[in-house]
Amino acid sequence: MATPPVVGPRSAPETPKARRLFLEVARFSVVGGSGVAVNIVFFNLALHGLKWAPMVATVIASCVAMGTNYLGFRFFAYRDRASRTRRQIALFFAFSGLGVVMESALFYLGYHGLGMSGPLGANIAKALSIVLASAFRFVVYRTWVFQHAKNSR
Repeated sequence: MATPPVVGPRSAPETPKARRLFLEVARFSVVGGSGVAVNIVFFNLALHGLKWAPMVATVIASCVAMGTNYLGFRFFAYRDRASRTRRQIALFFAFSGLGVVMESALFYLGYHGLGMSGPLGANIAKALSIVLASAFRFVVYRTWVFQHAKNSR
């Protein structure tokens, strides 16, 4: 009796365009993951350690993470894109500001609207708000902020 061939998961898509997108998502995830860690750690320090109000803690934590994320996106995730310009920086912080507003509104909904106000609930609300706002960030960063140079596409 012959055994069927073993088929394992592929590590990356096979077409060049799919492979580039896969690598872009992977790099975005590395930077985003470190930003999430900064966001969650600062949030917990502010909320539970410093006893800040929940909304103040979430907004300030998101802003701190925004600053660290810019460096990661600019010098790691999108280092192959157009060089740093005032326009790029302005777009990054404008779209990131919208992301902070989205994240804060989602956190407010979970924390106050759904009663996720205990230590575990607050962290779940924070994590969910980050994940949902990150989808928006991924699209706008790759589309408008960190564009390819006109002649490199």
